[in-house]
Amino acid sequence: MKDWNIIVTIYQEGFRRALRALQDIGRAERGPYHNVLVMKVDDPIAVLEALEHLTEERPALYDAIARVAPAMRTFDFSSAESFKDNAKSIVLEWLPSLAGKSFHARLHRRGPKLELHTPDVERFLNDVIIEATAKAGLPGRISFTDPDAVMVIDTVDDRAGLAMWTREDIARHRLLRPD
Repeated sequence: MKDWNIIVTIYQEGFRRALRALQDIGRAERGPYHNVLVMKVDDPIAVLEALEHLTEERPALYDAIARVAPAMRTFDFSSAESFKDNAKSIVLEWLPSLAGKSFHARLHRRGPKLELHTPDVERFLNDVIIEATAKAGLPGRISFTDPDAVMVIDTVDDRAGLAMWTREDIARHRLLRPD
């Protein structure tokens, strides 16, 4: 599935259980990487909530799912430059929510490197927001301990999904696990 907007990573031995549960919610397929499922849905947050409800009914399902990554925005890329340009454009749209706040960026990359080194991409996006919030007069700051927000980027080959989760979102949705 090329046009996914949710990635679900699975713990060992939980793949079939998770795939069956996800297919009850929406169209889910085996991703191109070990223990990765991808989905394309109309409302990724509704799917996250439905999946969390299922894990309450079936605790063994919670033990099968390592992480759910719904994307607020997605894009395809063909180079490190196009990836950075698109990611920068999206995170700058979130500037009002990040101004004066603590945050950090996290990249979960699957696929060819394309000169996308995880620490470099995370530093690049953190720097973009630091600079933009300072220019806006409400400087943000990087924090890895209980930040106000986490910007999460997941890639599968040449497609990226981005989301920004607040401290409250992370507390409410136990399957997000952005870090």
